Amino acid sequence: MPAAVEALFAFLLAGILALLLVPVTDRVARRIGAIDHPDDERSLHAAPTPRLGGLAIFVAVLVVALIWLPWDAETRAILAGAALITAVGMLDDIYELGAGAKLLGQTAAVVIPVSAGVTVDSFTVPFLGRLEPGSVDLLTLPGGGAIDLGDVGTTLGIVAMINVINLIDGVDGLAAGVCAISGVTLAVIALSLDRNAAGILAALTAGASLGFLRHGFPPASTFMGDTGSNLLGFLLGVVAVQGALKTNAVIALFLPLIVLTVPILDTGFVVAKRLKYGRPVYKADRWHFHHRMANIGFSQRRTLAYLYGWTFVMAALALALRFVPYSDDHGNFDALWTAVMAVFGLAAIAASVYLVYVLEILKLRRFGRVDPETGEFGVIDPETGEFEAIVPRP
Repeated sequence: MPAAVEALFAFLLAGILALLLVPVTDRVARRIGAIDHPDDERSLHAAPTPRLGGLAIFVAVLVVALIWLPWDAETRAILAGAALITAVGMLDDIYELGAGAKLLGQTAAVVIPVSAGVTVDSFTVPFLGRLEPGSVDLLTLPGGGAIDLGDVGTTLGIVAMINVINLIDGVDGLAAGVCAISGVTLAVIALSLDRNAAGILAALTAGASLGFLRHGFPPASTFMGDTGSNLLGFLLGVVAVQGALKTNAVIALFLPLIVLTVPILDTGFVVAKRLKYGRPVYKADRWHFHHRMANIGFSQRRTLAYLYGWTFVMAALALALRFVPYSDDHGNFDALWTAVMAVFGLAAIAASVYLVYVLEILKLRRFGRVDPETGEFGVIDPETGEFEAIVPRP
């Protein structure tokens, strides 16, 4: 059976299983008290909501992986790491672990597949050529093995991806939708690069995310919790390594970054703000994109429409970079296809600039608004939701 057909079946079965299993996880969450209460300023939901929906995603991923992934050392290590990261997420959803404990658990889960070969030993960078971090040993182990720069870099990268997805999971349906779009895109890219196992893993990850989304779309009846967001971040990180970064294609280094631009930028912006104001990077706040949108009056569904749309545009750019034949292997550009590629690039830039304007990240005062009650001209601070007058309306 062609790998693309297997990936399609994996996507569909994972989606169906997650869809059917979420009500079961709801009952489990209510029985053990894993409930998210809207008791702080960051909450965007109004009613207590069960938060173990990620268990349904895990079971769907596990069952489908056992059917369609090759039963080799890498698959076993990936599934073992997935089980551990799911357990860490469950403990956090039930007992609210500290930042250090969560980071330790995430790192332990990632080390399992990295030690089995899910690591970036080499990659190609434009103008620099081929780099081989796997050849730089950092620590020699007693048994004769070694920990190299590629292992460390891969571990840090996947742990970062886990936290990137975890941090955007603050509004109904956002993490699941972004992961579904990203998973499908990475599946297509991986399959086109003959990374079939990674393509199937990406497809079943996307399917499980979409199956959960039926219950998580606003108004959500359940949350995936850290159980789900940690797992999805882990799987997408593994897919990025196996499906793109381990290939010799020059552009492959950038494809996962482009696909995951939205959550990466969100996390980067939030971390930068916390550092700017001297706050711990792990301390929660209302500086995420979805919180800023809520503060300026967006509904949850409108927020999703904007962020899904941005993700779609970036995914389209990644696919265009992979499939549009704008250049040959010798640096010669085709005028027509280069123009097509430019359209995708301009669309991505336009979408990004527009979202920066909507979110008022730069607080461009000349694009202020008129308060309908007072007639004053000013801006709405997206961090507090308060109107700041600049000048009275003429």
